[in-house]
Amino acid sequence: MRVVGLINAGLALGLFLAVPALAQDNEIEDIRSAIEELRADYEARIADLERRLAVAEQNSTQAVYAAQQAQSMPPQTADSGNSAFNPAIGVVFQGFLTGYDGEAQEGEGFAVGETELIMSANVDDKFAAYLTAALAYEDGESELEVEEAWVETTALPAGFSARFGRMFSGIGYLNEKHSHTWDFADQALPYEAFLDGRYVDNGLQLRWLAPTDLYMEIGGEIMQGEDDPSGLGASSVFTNVGGDVGASNSWLAGATYLDLDATTSLSMAHFVWKWAPQGNWRERNFVFQTEYIERRATSTDTGWYAQAVYQPIQRWRFGARADGLDLDGDDPRRYTVMMDWSNSEFSRLRLQFARSESAIDDGNAWGLQYIHSIGAHGAHTF
Repeated sequence: MRVVGLINAGLALGLFLAVPALAQDNEIEDIRSAIEELRADYEARIADLERRLAVAEQNSTQAVYAAQQAQSMPPQTADSGNSAFNPAIGVVFQGFLTGYDGEAQEGEGFAVGETELIMSANVDDKFAAYLTAALAYEDGESELEVEEAWVETTALPAGFSARFGRMFSGIGYLNEKHSHTWDFADQALPYEAFLDGRYVDNGLQLRWLAPTDLYMEIGGEIMQGEDDPSGLGASSVFTNVGGDVGASNSWLAGATYLDLDATTSLSMAHFVWKWAPQGNWRERNFVFQTEYIERRATSTDTGWYAQAVYQPIQRWRFGARADGLDLDGDDPRRYTVMMDWSNSEFSRLRLQFARSESAIDDGNAWGLQYIHSIGAHGAHTF
């Protein structure tokens, strides 16, 4: 029995001594495994850094080579073909097929409208130039007229810009727009009656754009005028204020005073509201605009128009306009609807119907208009 007891005691002592040894061996294996994992991780990182270093060195070599090639080439100037100084040239074609059922049968049938030749370019880093020549056909004869020919500064400080030459005046809202950008085939009645379609003259224009979140512009002009020996017979001041309402709406309001000569002056006011979902005007948009003009001469006459144009889907637009005059002895009114389709930004077809009412004549007019352009042309603003 004593022998058995000794044997059991020996086994217990052996197990007591073996357990720490086994635990120590397991800990050593864990440490070795951790070291191997760290070594593999660092080796992968080092390989990745070496790969990135090789790519960076290759890119650096290519950049140095490109810089050396660029330095070996002569600098580009206006004479060496830099596209920034090459004139952008475009041509706009217009035509009409019209009919009228009133008493005054005038201007019916097919007619070729203004054909505009447009050229624009940067003169250098401080000036840009613009030229528009219009070829019109009247009474079977063609006439070539320089509509605009001006030079504009591009680097004046503090938000100022200056334009000098022959130009469409900055008065009102529609005056600066060329006929191919109109929303209707004809100009609004107050512009036709008081400004012969638009006010264009030779002179100097100065504008200032305020450095504010709210869009604010103030401008003034000194123009040649008509029948003035001094050559400075007309002047104007105008202002525009506008802003955004959320991501889909914007507005613009403005006022103008135009002194044409010693006996004639005009006051003008306009308001425009535009909508496009999230600013994406190419898909859908809506524009409402209105203007009021008062002319003071031997008598005081007024005119106005209000119009709305809606584009429900791409390419198609629908519009309605009402315009009128309040003259001495006559208050003509006109109501117009139109529908146009644009195959691209270079072509547009428009169908228009108008009802005119005046003391002289009442009648209906319809017309089909085409507008096509080739070459470079300015962006169509929404």
